[in-house]
Amino acid sequence: MSDAEVQQVIGAADSAFQEWRRIPVAERVKVMSLVADGLRKRADEAADLMHQEMGKPVPQAKAEVEKCAYLVDWYGKNGASFLKDSEYPTLPGFKKSFVTYQPLGVILSIMPWNFPMWQVIRMGVPTMMAGNAVLLKHAPNCFGTAQLCEEILNSLPGVPRGLFRSLVVDVPHVGPVLEHPAVQGVALTGSVGAGKAVAAKAGSLLKKAVIELGGSDAYAVLADADLDVAADAVVNGRIANTGQACIAPKRVIVDRSIKSAFEQKVVERVAQKKYGVDFGPLVHSKARQDIAEQVSKTVASGATLLAGGADAPVPEGDCGDSFFAPTVLTNVTPGMTAFDEEIFGPVISIIEAQDEKQILEMANQSVFGLGGAVFTNDRDKGEKIAVEEIEAGMCFVNDFVRSDPSLPFGGVKDSVLGRECAAFGMLEFVNVKTICVK
Repeated sequence: MSDAEVQQVIGAADSAFQEWRRIPVAERVKVMSLVADGLRKRADEAADLMHQEMGKPVPQAKAEVEKCAYLVDWYGKNGASFLKDSEYPTLPGFKKSFVTYQPLGVILSIMPWNFPMWQVIRMGVPTMMAGNAVLLKHAPNCFGTAQLCEEILNSLPGVPRGLFRSLVVDVPHVGPVLEHPAVQGVALTGSVGAGKAVAAKAGSLLKKAVIELGGSDAYAVLADADLDVAADAVVNGRIANTGQACIAPKRVIVDRSIKSAFEQKVVERVAQKKYGVDFGPLVHSKARQDIAEQVSKTVASGATLLAGGADAPVPEGDCGDSFFAPTVLTNVTPGMTAFDEEIFGPVISIIEAQDEKQILEMANQSVFGLGGAVFTNDRDKGEKIAVEEIEAGMCFVNDFVRSDPSLPFGGVKDSVLGRECAAFGMLEFVNVKTICVK
């Protein structure tokens, strides 16, 4: 799109917003709920697009579409209640006081390639139900998925033309879009560098930003853990989406007394994973090169390769030069690449700890704080550790971390500003407005 086209799209979105914001909340929610049917009808098409654009196995891509539809259904049932006016104590001499939630305007959505449809719908649907317009700047390799989302959302009866549009632009256009007076906020999911740049730009303009970045999630496997449960969770959580997920378990910190037995179970489960079903190619050859280098540096520093690696056999199929086998590293320690950096691919890093105290110290030894998990047969202790010790926005006990529309999604430190999903996500881009009537 040319600069003139972009300005035209922003203007149309602002006009659509002025109409949409005056439609009653219940009606907006009802209209947007129809997105679920549109997603399900075009699930095969969407799955094929995701497979072509970023390599996601088709079964996982179809599951992603269904998850999007589930989110729409959930907000269809609950969204209107989140946007109801809230009663507050009436000031002396006044008839009533309350808080109302009013939309902000046009919101820029900058989304990544790893979950091409889920990220778009997760941000877009509740934000539009709240009364805003949304402009999507998708990853360059996912413009097809972006166009499909635009077609589905724009086909809804009662949605003003231009309320949701895909901007076919590159990174240099983001700043000027944010500067437009009609654009009142930005949501970004991406790299730390991109998030800091966009947050700084939004801050300089005093515009709301919700930023979801990376993670180096630590899974604490205590001495009394059920090793089958822990191994299943670690392998399934790490291999899904070919390891290209911010909330995947990237550092597995294990009590020394169970390390050997745990490693064996992890390696056995990794060997059972099938290419094209459980995992696929990486997004591109550059990603493979980066991961191969991170693994190589870690092994050169003293870690041990138990499975996979850059020299593993390449399966037949459409992986091209983007295949990287599910990999297991052990004897990883602080200071090694696999401990200190986020590896955005199917690499499980096992770290030995002397005791529970050291497990928790190393779990928090990261600039990230997105998710985490604790594995123990003492669920009360696991819950206490999850609540009080793990520095993260989400912590699961005896399972791997995942997102769900009913639960707030986000973190701390270099991982997140703000929240998505649940009521928290729907209310990020609203004016929390106090009303007093005398």
